[in-house]
Amino acid sequence: MSESDNAKGPASYFPSIEKKYGFPVNHWFDLLKQQKGLKHMEMVAWLKREYEIGHGHANALVAHFRNREGI
Repeated sequence: MSESDNAKGPASYFPSIEKKYGFPVNHWFDLLKQQKGLKHMEMVAWLKREYEIGHGHANALVAHFRNREGI
């Protein structure tokens, strides 16, 4: 993901998330769209529970997703 090579904040985690879990970050964003009714930490807990994503990676995905979606 070339745009995140120099990314800061949550997006700086994207290359390692894609490498570790084998899916592009948009895959996780699509899944998070189905969980929009949850609060930030509830989304993080959901990713950790359902997909065994580490806390830092889950938090980065949720933070970026919520910012992008304006929630």
